[in-house]
Amino acid sequence: MDLTTLLQLLPNAIAWAQFQADHIAALGVPLPENLLAVAQRVGVRKPELIRVKRVDHIPLPGDTLLRRAAHRAGLLGPETLGLTLGYGIFIVSGHDTVRLLSHEFRHVYQYETLGSIEKFLPVYLQQIVDFGYADAPLEVDAREYEMHSA
Repeated sequence: MDLTTLLQLLPNAIAWAQFQADHIAALGVPLPENLLAVAQRVGVRKPELIRVKRVDHIPLPGDTLLRRAAHRAGLLGPETLGLTLGYGIFIVSGHDTVRLLSHEFRHVYQYETLGSIEKFLPVYLQQIVDFGYADAPLEVDAREYEMHSA
């Protein structure tokens, strides 16, 4: 994904992410006490707002160009086990480990710090363009906060 493609897809990416965040807010479940504590330990200011929706697979955008770009960038695909959108988290059923959840909670913290989906996505996607998914600073940060037990 290059900068021109990113700029063209950004409005659709934000709209899709906000729609999914609203869906998780409506149908997801709040965190139990032990996971509220994990979220607090990785820096989340308002862990009580987090909702988790367990799914068979992470939903993909309906927009073909957006879906292809996300797949090519390594953001969304069959191997994706978790996805954070604001205070909403998709987790593939059977993979809701403390390690994965603490990683996703750190992304919640990043959303809080940047202020919104509209402010987070341009920064995050630019990092993916500049560094690649694995080396994007926000991904590196989230991996550094992964916990192996509650």
